[in-house]
This record gives sequence, C-alpha cells and structure tokens, in this order.
Amino acid sequence: MGRRIVMLVQNGVTGDSRVQKEAASAAAAGWEVILLGRSERRAEEWELGGALVRLVPTGRDFDRKRHEVRRPWLRSPLAYPPGPLESYRRKQVQAWKADLAYTKARLAVCGGGPGPRLALGARTAGVHIAASWIRARTRLSRRVRERRAAAAAPCDRAAARFWSGLLGDRAWRRLDPALWDLELAFGPVIDELKPDLIHANDFQMLGVGARAKLRAQAAGRDVKLVWDAHEFLPGMKPWKPHPWWPAAQLGFEREHAPFADAVVTVSEPLADLLVAEHGLTDRPAVVMNTPEQRHGDDEEIPGLRDLCGIDKDTPLMIYSGVPLEQRGIHIMVEALPSLPEVHTALVVSKPHWAYVRRMAARAEELGVADRVHILPHVPHHQVVRFIAAADIGVSPNHHHQNHEISLNTKFFDYSHARLPMVVSDVKTIAEEVRRTGQGEVFRAGDTEDFARAVKLVLADPERYREAYLDRVPLEEWTWRRQAEHLTGVYEKLIGTPGLGRAA
Repeated sequence: MGRRIVMLVQNGVTGDSRVQKEAASAAAAGWEVILLGRSERRAEEWELGGALVRLVPTGRDFDRKRHEVRRPWLRSPLAYPPGPLESYRRKQVQAWKADLAYTKARLAVCGGGPGPRLALGARTAGVHIAASWIRARTRLSRRVRERRAAAAAPCDRAAARFWSGLLGDRAWRRLDPALWDLELAFGPVIDELKPDLIHANDFQMLGVGARAKLRAQAAGRDVKLVWDAHEFLPGMKPWKPHPWWPAAQLGFEREHAPFADAVVTVSEPLADLLVAEHGLTDRPAVVMNTPEQRHGDDEEIPGLRDLCGIDKDTPLMIYSGVPLEQRGIHIMVEALPSLPEVHTALVVSKPHWAYVRRMAARAEELGVADRVHILPHVPHHQVVRFIAAADIGVSPNHHHQNHEISLNTKFFDYSHARLPMVVSDVKTIAEEVRRTGQGEVFRAGDTEDFARAVKLVLADPERYREAYLDRVPLEEWTWRRQAEHLTGVYEKLIGTPGLGRAA
C-alpha cells in the first residue's frame, strides 16, 4: 500500500478550491489521499479526483466560554441562568394569558356570578404582575449576554489578563475553548487513519494536526506535519467579534507551529512574515492558488451572459469569490449610476449572506437593480471559462494586511480568462497590474476613482489584453506548476508515492 496523506480543513471542502486541487493533485501523483473537512450536521463522503473526501460532524459545544454557562450571580443576580428557563418563563406568560382569554370568553358565553368575575380580575392582575417581573428579568438576561459577548467589563478584562499571564500561549484553552470542538471531532478520525503525513490547512487545523502527530510518535509511528498557511494571522480580520478571539488564535498558532516539519504558503511576502513571526529555519515553499487547466475538457458550462440576460456587446464587469465586506464588492454597485451602460455580475459562493442582500437592496435604491446580477459560484475548474465572457475582472479589496501581501485566487482566474482588470491599490496586486499593464488601479473604497478606471479599460480593452501575449507569466500561474512545488515538499518528507507503508 502506498503512503497515506491526510489533509485537514475546517470548512465543508466544496467552496475551497485550494484544498480540492491539493487533494486531487496529490492523489494523481500516486499518494493515497483522504481529505477531512467539517460538517455541521452529518457525516458525508465522496470521491474527488482520486482522493477521498470525508466530512466530520463537528459540534459547537465549546462555542460559549465557561463563564457564559454559569449564572451571573455577581454581574446581575436577577438575570435568568443560562439555559431554557428564560424561554420557558416567557412561554408560560403566553399560556397564562391564553387561559385568561379562554376564561373571559367562557364567562361571556355561559354566564357566571360576581364570584368568578372577581376571581378572573384577581388572576388577570396576578398575570400582569408576573409578566412585568419576567420581562424585567429577561431584559437583565439580555444585557448580561451582550456584556459578556463584548467582554469589555473590568472583570472580563481582568480575566483575559489573568489567563494570558498565567498560561501564555496556552491561554486559548480559556480564551477560546471552541478550538476543542475541532480537536475532539477530528483527532480520533486521524488516529484511526494512521497517516504518514498530515497536511493541515490554516492555523486552526495546525493544532489538530500537531496533536495527532505527537500522539502517533508517542505510539511509535513517524508522522510528518505540513502546515499550509493561507493567511498571516496577526494581520487577519477576526472571524468572530469577541475581543479574546485574536489572542487565543495567535497563542494556539504559536504553541503548535514548532511541530510542523514543513510550511507552505500562498505568496513570497507571506513567507517572509512567517519566517519572522515564528523564527522558521526553513523558508516556506510558495504554492499559489492558481487555476487548474483541464486540457480537452468538453464539460458544458452555463453561459455567463445568458444568465445575466445580456448580449455580447453589453459592457459587463465581474467579481468572482467569497462575498466579504472587507473585499469592497459594493463599490461595483455604487458606481453603476455613473456607468450607465455597464452591468455587474457577482459570482459569489454565499449569495444568501446579509452583505449580498444589502448590495441587492442598495441596487434597488440606486435604480440599477436591472444591471446587477447575483449568480452562484461554479466549480473551481469551470471558473476561468465561465468568467471569460465578461469585459472586466474586478478585485476591489480594502486595505488589510493579508490583502496587501499576495495575489488572490480571482487575480489568477481573471488572468487565465485574459480579462482586463480593475483592481484596488492593495500593494502586491496593484504592483503586478502596473508591471504587466493588464489593467487599471484605483484608490480602494473611492467610487469615483473606480468609475474612472472602469471607463479607461472599456475605452480600449485590447490595450490591456495585449499584456497576456508576453508580459503575464501564465505558464507559471497554473496549478500544474504549483502542484509540483507541493509534491516536492511531500517527497522531501516521506519519499515518492510508490514507497510502501507499514500496515
């Protein structure tokens, strides 16, 4: 049996083009590959280009910190304890009021003397008093939850300082115990699979992989760990709004980073930052998330312009990716009043998210809803052919450290679709676009400047397409080339795929 690689990712796999390509290319190279992703509900399993994908049911039992499941005796003694009691009491009031209405109706229909009517009045007064008391306690309970979520009270700040000072990097156990949910779900599965190499995507799975590696070594098995760092954690926008979250993740990453046998990442600037942050002796290998080219692929794909209901001569600009607000996508809607003939296509992986709904509502307000087309994502291997029907590819990122340091996935997709681009002035992408001449750069968040750049590109699109003839390194920007870098890392750690593995 060949060498086994277990890949870990803390999402549902289907929307993550990088991990899908990594798994399929490693399997194609000859390794036995099992890709473990996260499921919120039930276990799932399917084949992916020779790799096996398994979704591991993962609870959220530790999403609330320990103090959030205790009664707030000191903070608000009259608030309800965490649990079902608050909801039960509110429902109880509704039941009492329903019973009062029934009694009143019965007296009206069946009649009754003064005694029952006096009793009804007393009961009504009692229910009103109880309802007022329950409402007051409910308000106190809501206020406690909000204060605990903000963690801004002196006791919260003191607790964070105490645990950080006492435990150092290990303080994540108190600051964000939700990380245990991943460990408890994935750990036993990895142990059962007995991999030769664990490929952990991003910082949360780094800890899961490191712990599995150490358990295997303690049992006498040599397991290698590859950490695939997608972003620079200190410069990342937090996934959760809780103020303890960043410190917890940073400590979690620092605790487990020393156990990685090799590090790969998405760009040279990020590799520099990782070396400085973790004192790495070996520079991370750079594996960019470039498109997968399937030669001879005759798979039918939907027509972009057909989905938008427009002809080939209608100017169309496109965004393809995850709809996060810090990516500045709304500028493509805001600019439409000054771009009277232009349509916008948003090919997004989460069309139901609130940010997308707000953009649709804003398009209605501006009177441009007929020129905004919100479309679901297509499989990663179809993206390039699908978006090629557009006139402009847009990357409107706001200024965040992780936006500044790499060429994002959509940049490579637009390049292989040979689209002229309009990109914001985040450092790495803007420098590359200026170097190659494949598009125009605008000031991030500046709607007027964005419209200026769009008009420039539409005025002479062939000028920008010419960059793809000789100035854009499309051959290097293919997944085939990037996969060679990744398999080189694997071979250095566990040898070539043909080597057998212990039973």
